[in-house]
Amino acid sequence: MGSETSYRVLIVEDDRSLADVVARALESAGFTSSVATTGANGMSQAESQEPELVILDLGLPDMDGTEVCRQLQEKSRIPVIMLTARAEEHQRVAGLETGATDYVTKPFSVRELVARVKTILRRLYGEQAYSPRVLRVGDLELDPDEYAARIAGEPVELTRTEFLILRTLMQNRGQVVTRDRLAEAVWGGEVQQGHVLEVHISNLRHKIEKDPRHPEHLITVRSIGYKIV
Repeated sequence: MGSETSYRVLIVEDDRSLADVVARALESAGFTSSVATTGANGMSQAESQEPELVILDLGLPDMDGTEVCRQLQEKSRIPVIMLTARAEEHQRVAGLETGATDYVTKPFSVRELVARVKTILRRLYGEQAYSPRVLRVGDLELDPDEYAARIAGEPVELTRTEFLILRTLMQNRGQVVTRDRLAEAVWGGEVQQGHVLEVHISNLRHKIEKDPRHPEHLITVRSIGYKIV
């Protein structure tokens, strides 16, 4: 894996609200995450994104999670944490026999799940596996450890809110991040006042874009949110 980004965790879960909660928790812990809501899409994303770990629900709408796990293991020995509402021992055994690394029964503690992800990746990659790494997009870099941003090596002064917005976008480089997800990452919930987020985005563009009126990196996706490229 390259050193420019954090470790990526793919979440294959058809309950989008649950998947988003897990994704936010992982991103707060310094990981990059992506979500697939079907087995087919999960396998496609696993092939294109090459994540370091997969969190996989057994009860997917299009195929059984054990089959997804089996196919993932045929292509690579990627660690898989299985999620399921099934508590029976034979289901746990079946999941582990297809190559799953760990098994979590719903309902579960998100903090415990993140801890298990850290443990597995620490075992595979060492102590730095779950630490936030320097994020880079072009000549822009963000260091979560130092709480610092730089463009072409020159420091950029960001407010706390601008830093959190930029960190969330850079952790999801190239992907659209919804307004609600940004609000959750920055304020812990919905933005109550009209154009608060837009004001912060505008201020951020003035600091990181050559021409804020024609941004090249921080892009608005109309009626949905923003992405950084």
